[in-house]
Amino acid sequence: MNTLSKYFFALAILPLAACAQKAPQSKNTNNPNTVQATVITEQVKHDTDDPAIWINPTDPSKSLVIGTDKDKDGALYAFDLSGKIVKRVGGIQRPNNVDIAYGIMLGGKKVDIAVTTERQANKIRIFSLPDLLPIDNGGIEVFAGETERDPMGIALYTRPSDHAIFAIVGRKTGPADGYLWQYQLADAGNGSVAAKLVRKFGKYSSKKEIEAIAVDNELGYVYYSDEQVGIRKYWADPAANHNEELVLFAQTGFSVDHEGIAIYKTGEKTGYLLVSNQGSQSFMVYPREGSKGNAHQYDLIAEIPVSAMETDGADVVSANLGPQYPEGIFVAMSTDRTFHFYDWRLIAAKIKAAQVKK
Repeated sequence: MNTLSKYFFALAILPLAACAQKAPQSKNTNNPNTVQATVITEQVKHDTDDPAIWINPTDPSKSLVIGTDKDKDGALYAFDLSGKIVKRVGGIQRPNNVDIAYGIMLGGKKVDIAVTTERQANKIRIFSLPDLLPIDNGGIEVFAGETERDPMGIALYTRPSDHAIFAIVGRKTGPADGYLWQYQLADAGNGSVAAKLVRKFGKYSSKKEIEAIAVDNELGYVYYSDEQVGIRKYWADPAANHNEELVLFAQTGFSVDHEGIAIYKTGEKTGYLLVSNQGSQSFMVYPREGSKGNAHQYDLIAEIPVSAMETDGADVVSANLGPQYPEGIFVAMSTDRTFHFYDWRLIAAKIKAAQVKK
């Protein structure tokens, strides 16, 4: 090959080399302690970010995982438990996080809903389940009147006393206090859902952003990741008139960012909080009920490396979803445009082994 030919050959392979360098690589590939996914979903078009699990009330084995594809031409995806895409709803401008609630009253009927933030439109979007049909009249504006908007994180709280449903929404940046806005969702009377602002609360360090939010309906707490700082905990009920922070925990042991939060329930008040340690591609596990008799003390139980790469969002349920997931399913986003599904028994075994060592 002459010199000129070598030059053009080198130019031709540069794009291929660049693509190869950008391919995500798991840091845990050679770690024998890594929990490998039971199922890896089909890929979305752009960029996975956050999952939420909907439990089918008549046949749990036909439950769905709803996931976001975070792009200006983004979408919500519905996956079955084998990881197959069963529905895609496009035309959503950068959906970040998604959460699910059961039984909102709409037109006199109970409807299960998936709610996602639409960051570039400064809205939340609401869809019925399991069909993912829009029931929000084009979306509901959030952080109205603010210069700092860009909604990212979202969690839904169902108040046990009256089954009222609230959306707690976070954003890219905001004030040092009152960073989260809470909206009550209700029937708008025209076949769609409306939202009323009922509360502003939550501290913010200004180090990065608030994206991961999770609510424990039974215990009445809301948790959120103040990235690069820790997990903040508040009461979830706006009627409690208690906006003081209960505790800031999980401040050590993390590399890069604190990300997705998932709550696994072993009983009415017991279970685990799992928090994504994004830079280490692992999950930090804390007791749901607190430690040493203190409901607001969280001592680390275990750190579990997983096959999912650089996880942002995660979700978990303890319901029996069939032979493959008899004790529930744990779902984590991965940067290869997929979501990783784990038989909860695999995670439970690692937690048990860590507790035995202690």
